[in-house]
This record gives sequence, C-alpha cells and structure tokens, in this order.
Amino acid sequence: MEHAMDLHAKLDRKSALIGVIGLGYVGLPLAVEFGRAGFRVLGFDIDPDKVRGLHQGESYISDVPADRVAALVSAGRFEATSDFDRLAEPDALCICVPTPLTVTRDPDLSFVVNTVEEIARRLRPGQLVVLESTTYPGTTREEVLPRLAAGGSKACPPAAWRVGSDFFCGFSPERVNPGSVSPPFAQVPRIVSGITPACLEATKALYDTIVEQTVPVSSPEVAEMAKLLENIFRAVNISLVNELKVIGLRMGIDIWEVIEAAATKPYGFMPFYPGPGLGGHCIPIDPFYLSWRARAFEVNARFVELAGEINSQMPEFVVHRTMEALNSQGKALKGSRVLVLGVAYKPDTSDTRESPAVRIIELLQGAGAEVRYNDPHVSRMPKMRHSSLDMRSVELTEQELAGAACVLIVTDHKAYDWQWIVDNASLVVDTRNATRGVSPRPGKVWSA
Repeated sequence: MEHAMDLHAKLDRKSALIGVIGLGYVGLPLAVEFGRAGFRVLGFDIDPDKVRGLHQGESYISDVPADRVAALVSAGRFEATSDFDRLAEPDALCICVPTPLTVTRDPDLSFVVNTVEEIARRLRPGQLVVLESTTYPGTTREEVLPRLAAGGSKACPPAAWRVGSDFFCGFSPERVNPGSVSPPFAQVPRIVSGITPACLEATKALYDTIVEQTVPVSSPEVAEMAKLLENIFRAVNISLVNELKVIGLRMGIDIWEVIEAAATKPYGFMPFYPGPGLGGHCIPIDPFYLSWRARAFEVNARFVELAGEINSQMPEFVVHRTMEALNSQGKALKGSRVLVLGVAYKPDTSDTRESPAVRIIELLQGAGAEVRYNDPHVSRMPKMRHSSLDMRSVELTEQELAGAACVLIVTDHKAYDWQWIVDNASLVVDTRNATRGVSPRPGKVWSA
C-alpha cells in the first residue's frame, strides 16, 4: 500500500516523472500531453537523431508542432535520451514501441520484449509500467509481467517483487489518429486496465491526468481485445467496400456513388471507402495479430483472415488497372513512366508506415515501369524493414505530369490541385476518387 499511496500522491501533485519509451507517432504526442499537463517527462528512443532534434526543440511529426516541443524543453519539462540506464528514474513508464508483423505475418514482439527486459533490469519499487503498443490478448500478462517480476535492481532481489504491491503493471491501448487534430487528445476516451486492482487504479490515475474520460475494464486481455476490435472493425468494412469496388467496376457501377447513396440511411449503416490497400501501423496488422492468437486456442478466424487477404491484394489490383489503362492507349506498362502521387498511407500526413504505395511501387518496378513519385509531405522514402526503396519526391510540374505515361493517385492530399493535374496528364488512374468533380475527356481518368 505504501508504494501505491506514494505513486498516487505524486500523480495528484504532478511531481511524478513520466517516462515514455518510443518517441514516434504514438510516444511523442503522449510525451507532449504529459508535459503540457504539468509533468516532467523523460522520453527514450534508440534513434540518436531524434533525440538530438528534440533537444533542439524540433519535431519530426506533423501532429506535434515544434513550438510545443521547444516550449517544454525550455521549461525543463521534457527531455529526450538514448540512455536506457535512466529507466529507473521515472515513476511511471509508458511503452510505445512498434508491434509489426514478420515476413510470414506472425506477430513480432521483439521491440516490446527488448524494452521490457531493459526496464526489468532497472525496475525499482513503486514504478508503474504501462504497455500502449497494440498487441494480441495475453501479451501484458504472459510477456510483460513475468519479465518485470523476474527483474529488479540489485537492492531488491527478484523474489521480493509482488505485482500490485511493489510495482504496478497495466495496459492502455493508444488511440492516436495521425494527421488529425480533431478531436483533441484530451477528448479521446482512454481504455485502462491492470494486472491487479491496484494496478488498474494506478493506470487510471495516470491517464486521468491527461484525458477527460478513462474507461476501466476488468483485465488487460479485455483492453487488448478492445483495441483489436476497433481496428479489425475498420479493416473488415474496408475490405468489403474494396471487394464491392472490384465487382462494381466489372458491372460499370460507380461504388463511390453507391456508398454516398447508402449513407443517406439514418440508421444501420456507416460509410467506409475503398482505396489502394490499407496503411498505418494498426489496421493492416491487427487482424493478423488476432488470427495468430486465435490459432493457439484452436479457432480459425476465417472472416478476419479473409478481410486481411482482400486488403492485402489491393496493390496488385491497382497495378493491374494501371496496366489496363495504359493498354487502352496502346502502351505497355513495361518501359512506361508512372508518376505516383502520394506515398503516405493517408492524406495530409507524412506517415508511410505500411503504406500501400510501397508495395504498388515495387510491383510497378518489378513489371518494368519507370516509377517516380511526388508527395508534398514525404521528401524521401524512409527506410523500412521489408523494403529497399530509395527514392526522393520529384517536383510536381506541368512537364513532369506531361512526361508520365500514367499518373497514379495513391494518396489524396489536400495540397493537390486535381483539375490542374488532370488537365496536364495524358492518363490518370485514381484509387481515391480524388478527381470527382473534375470533367476530363472520356477515357482519361480510370478508377482503381
């Protein structure tokens, strides 16, 4: 009880030091919110370039204005480090590291496991450790807790560690929407859970300081499954409209018009929209986390896996439509220049995680096309685990548009002038319905 009372008192006084591990699209906004709430925040990241930039008050994420970072650094409320020996300093630690898939689409928990082991070697009495990374049900209890319980500083032998008494462990899934500032961070309810009632109370107390509503649930497994449900719900419905798009194109039916018509129903329907494939860290990945975990319980998540397969095949469909569009003008894909517009996975952000543009470009290059890209938010393709693309954004000019055999719209950034683009391109393949309202000559714009 002594450690719990001390932690709650520090959170109430905002004298607790908050640690955030992984300063990416989830961790950096979280760190800034804790800093703005009045806490001192110590951010951890393995990338020294990020750490140096943050020390200088810079931001590499569009959702986090640099002036906010600079103000917190100047006020002494935010510091970034790559020194993981300092993990013993914070009173609460939030783990915001990636949980990707392997090449065989199995969960890759290496970032979580490595982070927890680093914490465990330095764990001190009274610390709260909360996992935010999206994962399968059971991860917090089966992967995080045992490592923390077996760790600890030399001053406190492992046998003495009791969860809910000597240290606290919880799970609170992130709810960051890259590229969107509405609703504000504080207005997005946060699911909270803990291994024990005391862990739940500590986790709730932590997030009560930065959000208007916390939603306590009975176990980490419920919270982990809720996060998967949120994203699988979207993945399944997007796969449905993607499949209907393919069917509609064969039938000569505009699926976008169909969706708009159906969306006029005031009950029982929610519009989802097709695209070139799924992107971002959650929606393309989470279905496979659940289906992998379900197999351990001798259950086949057939519906979930089918949705993942349909969405994963969309880049191939886009390339096939591009080939058909070029053929209609007597051109082959091989040897043709294709200008890809947008490589971020969603509009008005620089986030390229799991972007379908990567796979589309690789397929186009594999078919012999000369591929260039323009993205006002992504000047250079970042290094990715399963891709060797090394490309820079080209300037979008009339000459660049006219020189391309096909302009392929992958991301519908607001910065693009679609009328100007269509006017200056010889052929456009539109995966986002971005050119709606534009009146090109027949056969110039193809849907995909």
